[in-house]
Amino acid sequence: MRRTCFFSLALFAVILVPTTIFSQGGQPVSQMETSRGVAGGGVSVPGWTGKIDAKEEAAGMTLNSAKFAKDGAAFHVTTGPAVTYWNPANKASGDYTVKATFREPKYMNLNSHPHPYGLVIAGNDLGTDQQTYLYCAAYGNGNFIVRGFGPAPFQMNGPRGSADPAVNKAAGVGEPVTQEIAISVRGDKVECAINNKVVASYDKSALVTAGKLKSTDGVYGLRFAHNTEGFVTGLKITKP
Repeated sequence: MRRTCFFSLALFAVILVPTTIFSQGGQPVSQMETSRGVAGGGVSVPGWTGKIDAKEEAAGMTLNSAKFAKDGAAFHVTTGPAVTYWNPANKASGDYTVKATFREPKYMNLNSHPHPYGLVIAGNDLGTDQQTYLYCAAYGNGNFIVRGFGPAPFQMNGPRGSADPAVNKAAGVGEPVTQEIAISVRGDKVECAINNKVVASYDKSALVTAGKLKSTDGVYGLRFAHNTEGFVTGLKITKP
């Protein structure tokens, strides 16, 4: 009788253990937040535009639900919905490196868990339902994530991203954290470096393939997850 009772209690405990399901952005669904529109949103930087994720559009958000503006020499981004920003004139081809510095002035000030921000390369057909691009983004907790749209989302470093000692960690909620991110295309390799360390490297053939990128040539830009604020400086491209 005791044995039967113990088995029943154990089975009941197993049933009660929550199953964790992860979103495209790498966060547990149980931690996912509703995107909140930003007052005075929209794109106010000449030449730039953007597109929010399809799931954000389906929830009634628009590009004006996030904010992309200049603050001195920096781009000031506040989301809102998860969004990708670009200037169509910013194109890269062949071998190149795109880099920028991202500063989250108050870690997690708009969210209850870390959200990523980073660089986009290889943008083609941007703003359409056939858009393709790759991004590498950092979190203020020491993680980074490599993702793409081709045009459906695809993952390159697992469903939750990866941790790396090179990725800076904020001292705590509300504290500043800065990341220098670079994505390079050289020969048959595509690499992401964070704070001057290569954290991810892929064969170009694993990226330029059916369901992923059309090419590593294309527009470069910026990617911010939802409910996140950051400043971007030094966005530039260099050739070998």
